[in-house]
Amino acid sequence: MEDPYSVSSPRRILSLSRKRRATVSSLDADERTSGFGVSGEHGPKPSEVYGFVGSISTVVATVIFFVWAYLPDSWLHSIGIFYYPNKHWALAVPAYFMVTVVLALGFYIGLNFMSTPPPTSFNTVFDEFSRDPSSSVPSVNGDELPIESMSDIGINKVNELMFNNVN
Repeated sequence: MEDPYSVSSPRRILSLSRKRRATVSSLDADERTSGFGVSGEHGPKPSEVYGFVGSISTVVATVIFFVWAYLPDSWLHSIGIFYYPNKHWALAVPAYFMVTVVLALGFYIGLNFMSTPPPTSFNTVFDEFSRDPSSSVPSVNGDELPIESMSDIGINKVNELMFNNVN
């Protein structure tokens, strides 16, 4: 039977009994179902390993790219490298990539302009989700006022507050 003064946690059981000092007991091997390095399971998480391998691979690939792009062909032949892409691709691939990014951004901005109604359209003021403020005044008992229901502020009220409030 479990101690009535113990606190169960996903990682360990902490006993707060007054009969003995606070003790911490680890879970059994069959109770360790989480992959968070519970008591005795040490080592890096898989995401940390993937990040480390990814960063090292990126550095190695970048060094290989710069060696291929900047070393003359005679130096590459002298170290035994004979099969490699044409040096034209050292400039073409980054240029194609940059042009693709610029065109994608331009396309995205163009789609936003096409989907936005013109400034003279009433769709910029009203849409299918617009709500008129309720005109009913609820009965008030004492100093308590009810919270008004959510609604849109009419364009005439906005114009009055912004432009006719000159003193």
